[in-house]
Amino acid sequence: MIRSTSLLLVLFAFLAGSLSVSAQDENNPWYISIGVNAVDTYPVWPGERPTTGGFPNEFYNVDDHWNILPSISTIYVGRYIGSGFSFGVRGSLNKIEKLGDAPANDLAYYAVDGMFTYSFRDALFGEGGWFDPYLGAGGGYVFIGDLPSHGTLNGTVGLKIWLSDNLNLNLSSTYKHAMEGYYTRHFQHTAGIGFNFGGTDTDGDGIYDDKDECPDTPGLEEFNGCPDTDGDGIKDSEDACPEVAGLPEFNGCPDSDGDGIADPEDACPDVAGPAETNGCPDADGDGVIDSEDNCPNEAGPAENDGCPYEDQDNDGVLDKDDDCPTVPGTVANNGCPEVTVEILEEINVQVRTVLFDLNKASIRAESYETLNTVAETMKEYPNTRFLIEGHTDSQGSDAYNLKLSDERAASVKDYLIKQGLPATRLSSEGFGESKPVATNATAAGRQQNRRVEISLIE
Repeated sequence: MIRSTSLLLVLFAFLAGSLSVSAQDENNPWYISIGVNAVDTYPVWPGERPTTGGFPNEFYNVDDHWNILPSISTIYVGRYIGSGFSFGVRGSLNKIEKLGDAPANDLAYYAVDGMFTYSFRDALFGEGGWFDPYLGAGGGYVFIGDLPSHGTLNGTVGLKIWLSDNLNLNLSSTYKHAMEGYYTRHFQHTAGIGFNFGGTDTDGDGIYDDKDECPDTPGLEEFNGCPDTDGDGIKDSEDACPEVAGLPEFNGCPDSDGDGIADPEDACPDVAGPAETNGCPDADGDGVIDSEDNCPNEAGPAENDGCPYEDQDNDGVLDKDDDCPTVPGTVANNGCPEVTVEILEEINVQVRTVLFDLNKASIRAESYETLNTVAETMKEYPNTRFLIEGHTDSQGSDAYNLKLSDERAASVKDYLIKQGLPATRLSSEGFGESKPVATNATAAGRQQNRRVEISLIE
């Protein structure tokens, strides 16, 4: 037995050093076991023969009944089928010195058996575990010395004790029922060391595909075969930044500036800033980031590039809203000055002196300077619209007077436009003799009624 054990250990060390193995399953289907076997013909049924004792009498009487060859004497090769089932073939050799209580003349024993087995390990204890009982059934063929060779029906009870994921101690007892004659019915007991091999590792990362969550990509054991490219402890499939080492709280992305905003979401990843400006600094707190703020230390609106609006004329209307930013005005007139009664009267004092050719709408040259002055005054009020009114005395027909007054008002309007006043700010209308300011009974009164006046259009 010492020699047998030594040979067994040597062979195991050789195989374990040359094969990459893991627990047997769909992806690691092959299993091999080597060991010793014992043949016992005593505790079988029926027990009429003097050499047998009947089942299970003296089942473990090793000294009186067991035939053991002191060397490696059995080998089993099996393949996993699925759902706990396996199929395997076992070959055995032995030397029979005892047939029950009767001596034998060192009969040579050879057997080849095929059997299906079912493992209760996963069913009883969940996946894995060191305790692995199993049952088997099958058939075989036996050669014992000069006795007739014959087939057998086999039933097996066994136990594998897993020493690691890939190595186990395999113990079994098999009853072999002789198909022809009962004198060679016997039990065969085996003890051996078994291990699994044949696993598939598509990506070559040392983790077999059945346990590899990323079987096509090399990875790490701690991530069940999935990679962690940046080495930050977060596997790539859960890492929002798989190429750059980061932090768990940012799903694997870095926060280079330490502002609490992950770099992919940080518009300024190298400079700390608040979340409301996407991680960019805003020194004056006006909501415009410093890199886009023309006045980074003075709060101002975004529409003015982060700078405060000015009020150049100090009229209470900001330049952005002031139609006359350099001239003080009123809020009601959008920052432009308003025409007062006094200014309007001053304009009319001048425009009333404008002279026209007799019975014509053409303006006399000596009135040009007066109208130029009026135009400059009107330009000072860019938000004001003016109505130019034409008036006549009562001499002549109403229709003629209306036409003449309308043409003269239009002439003044056209002249002022030529001096740079926008046409949109000027209107003209003739009123004929309908709005006298003096009596038409005297020459002096009629002269006052022949006039041009300017009024405001609200």
